Amino acid sequence: MGYTITYNWYAVYVRSRAEKAVYDRFIDQGIEAFLPLERKLRKWSDRKKWVEVPYINSYVFVKSSEKEYFDVLNTFNVMRYITFEGKAAIIPEWQIEAMKKIVSSKESFHFSSHRFQKGEKIVIESGALTGYSGEVIYDSDKKKKILIRIDQIGYSMVVEMDILEVKKVKT
Repeated sequence: MGYTITYNWYAVYVRSRAEKAVYDRFIDQGIEAFLPLERKLRKWSDRKKWVEVPYINSYVFVKSSEKEYFDVLNTFNVMRYITFEGKAAIIPEWQIEAMKKIVSSKESFHFSSHRFQKGEKIVIESGALTGYSGEVIYDSDKKKKILIRIDQIGYSMVVEMDILEVKKVKT
């Protein structure tokens, strides 16, 4: 019987403003990586320019096995893995897939490092995140916002959605 190699998603903390360079190095090494980027209009004294900047500063997501553990860690500008109880924290595949879907969709969203109080559990019935679950957050303007936690890095993704697109999960 052969040994099965298991690949998991992890978050690595990188030097400030080195996210794109680290992402490119991972790809060059043949290591699957994900860096959620947004387009922003930046202004300088002499010009304006559209640039891509990370949604989450100093983080790059990487899918690797134990075999690549030190290759990832030894990549220039990688500071450390995000850990939980002394081990690199595994991020569930569905959370990375949810981030990829929402970043590539036209849904309105933002990432937040704030801790939210637990709300009503929901499942999304339509749109880019159909089938994913989360929590409902009531904003001051009473619009419904859906929260998807990425507990391993202490971030959450908040998506503003039509309440008709979600269904309460029966407990």
